[in-house]
Amino acid sequence: MCARKPYPSDVSDDEWALVAPYLTLLPEAAGQREHSLREAFNGLRYVIKTGAPWRWMPNDLPP
Repeated sequence: MCARKPYPSDVSDDEWALVAPYLTLLPEAAGQREHSLREAFNGLRYVIKTGAPWRWMPNDLPP
């Protein structure tokens, strides 16, 4: 995935360090992931914070 301009809803490094251990069931480098777990988490936060429907989610976040 290309680098993108961060959204205000993106998780900070400190927040990610806190929640990542609870979200990772497999290592980040495991072959099953197509998108970064952090980017998927950022997408969820974007939808929750903005109230936007899934179909209005920006294209630079994972589907």
